[in-house]
Amino acid sequence: MSGVEVSGGARNYGGKSADERLTDRRARLVEAAITLLARTGEARTTMTAVCAEAGLTERYFYESFASRDDVLVAALDAVSAEVASVALDAVAATSGDPADRVRAAIGAVVDLVVATPDRMRVAVIESTANAALRARRHELQDTFAGLVAREARAIFGDESWPAPRDHVQGLVFIAGLSELVASWLIGEVELSPDELATTASDSLVALMRRAP
Repeated sequence: MSGVEVSGGARNYGGKSADERLTDRRARLVEAAITLLARTGEARTTMTAVCAEAGLTERYFYESFASRDDVLVAALDAVSAEVASVALDAVAATSGDPADRVRAAIGAVVDLVVATPDRMRVAVIESTANAALRARRHELQDTFAGLVAREARAIFGDESWPAPRDHVQGLVFIAGLSELVASWLIGEVELSPDELATTASDSLVALMRRAP
């Protein structure tokens, strides 16, 4: 049959193995959950709605997720990973003055917020919508605080705070940035993207760099 190969008892459809198809279906469900969370909110992001948005049946939902909350948390994880990736890539690609490196990282995050505001709603607004999401948001804030502390040590060197103070400072920054971005997305804070990036960058430097 065209497009189907049998090898070692495992069938490939359209050149994809069973594991690859499973991975693709999971990614479609996660993307559907992100879309629905941003468009209709947590309450209306039901398992049935996620399946319909992804074009998949409930059978395929349960091969990847045990419950609706599982896919919602996976959606939050996916968006958070995007944020971390763009920030770290920007730092790695920028050299020179510490303030410039900080601005590059924060600027990249703000660019992501501007380019994909719906996805960022998932990270900073819908992430508080139910108990499972709030618990994961709390864990992610701690993870991001550790990331900020680690990068601050690399950027500021001896001027960075020692552990565990650096982690605490990082947590203050991450919590504040999340609330600032949430307020900006819903129009409560009127700042241009450049002003948003400047405000967040100045805050990071103030929190993570010790005064001489």
